[in-house]
Amino acid sequence: MRRALLKKFALVLLAALFLNSLIFYGASSRSILNSTREDMLYILESADSLLEYGGDLNGQVARLELVTDRYDSRLTVIAADGSVAADTGAVAASLDNHLDREEVEAALKGGSGYAIRRSATLGRTMLYVAMRSAHSDNVLRLAVPYSGMREYLPLLFPAAMGSFMLALACSIAATERFVSSVTRPLRVISREMLKVRGDYRSLKFEPSPYPEINVIADTTMEMSRDVEEYLARIEKEKQIRQEFFSNASHELKTPITSIQGYAELLEGGLIRDENMQRDFAGRIKKEAVRMTGLINDILMISRLETKEAEVVMTDVRISVLLEEIVGSLKPQAAAGQVFIHIDCQPLMIRANAQHMRELFTNLIGNAVKYNRPGGQVWVNVREADHQMVARVRDNGVGIPEDSLDRIFERFYRVDKGRSRKQGGTGLGLSIVKHIVGYYHGTIRVESKLDEGSEFVVILPMDET
Repeated sequence: MRRALLKKFALVLLAALFLNSLIFYGASSRSILNSTREDMLYILESADSLLEYGGDLNGQVARLELVTDRYDSRLTVIAADGSVAADTGAVAASLDNHLDREEVEAALKGGSGYAIRRSATLGRTMLYVAMRSAHSDNVLRLAVPYSGMREYLPLLFPAAMGSFMLALACSIAATERFVSSVTRPLRVISREMLKVRGDYRSLKFEPSPYPEINVIADTTMEMSRDVEEYLARIEKEKQIRQEFFSNASHELKTPITSIQGYAELLEGGLIRDENMQRDFAGRIKKEAVRMTGLINDILMISRLETKEAEVVMTDVRISVLLEEIVGSLKPQAAAGQVFIHIDCQPLMIRANAQHMRELFTNLIGNAVKYNRPGGQVWVNVREADHQMVARVRDNGVGIPEDSLDRIFERFYRVDKGRSRKQGGTGLGLSIVKHIVGYYHGTIRVESKLDEGSEFVVILPMDET
């Protein structure tokens, strides 16, 4: 990086110096040309005031040859029709008509003009400056050898090269310092990152005078914090996974043990009473159903988490779905003397029908299960801002405040003894939370012990 920066700076510097030289050359050439033109016009004005156009014009111009020859210049007097009236360098009669000369045309139109061209007579580049006479209709023209800046280049070249090399040296030194000031903080950042050794909290960077470098340092710090949080989250998920497998193994072991025990008793022939045999078979079936429900719940949570299984979305009519769910919960509600009240707007939501069934079954089923004889359950579903707002409220036993943060954990039970007696897998609210998360919705709960609970679920009406 250091070498690349130095190379680029050197190229930019050389380009800038070269451009500066071109601009200086052009400006100096223009300045020299303007200065020479002004001097020549002054000479022409002086000659115009000295010449007597009514007398011997050739003789008067001839007396100026001593001056013009000394400076390799040439004075020409041109009549209004373009013919040469007098010239210090040649016989006037032998010269061509000068009406088409650029400087003569400009002088006749605007009072003065100039042109730079190579003279066929003298074989060199000349500057021609012409001026219309203030005392006659003639045009006076003065020609001098002209080389522009080329004449001064040998004199200026050593000074220009000296200043160029000095500017180059100073710029390289300044660039070296600048590049070092940029790369030094980057090297410090690199060294600090190599020192981390897994402990991202030890990253510390000194402020740099360049905001862009500070952005890199801040971004690195932010990334290190993100990595730290990510590792912490992985560790927490690892613990949750271990707890999940432990709880799942325990929950599966209980019905399996019961099934095995009853089956061994039946197989051993120790139970001869038919009523007792039927009772044992019923218990085996009950434990198998419980184990099947547990496995299905675990699989549903896994599918919701990974989102690998293909989910079929349809328009689900919530009122019809609630009628089916309440119908299936009637025996349980009747056994617990719990009354269910449904208030649902006729709305449809774009979702998976099984997901919505699981969501409402778990919420309403819990409200019935953890209630008292004569208790009430209110289910209210409304549409607001293109969202479905579902409220399930009961006046049952309620949830202790210290358990509100954990009720959505897998296998967590507030009252373990009563929960096992009532049945269930301990995964119901965890499934509800995963379904709500799958549809990018929200869920909240309010509860007071011995007063009841209210769950509020908000889901988008359209498929997300």
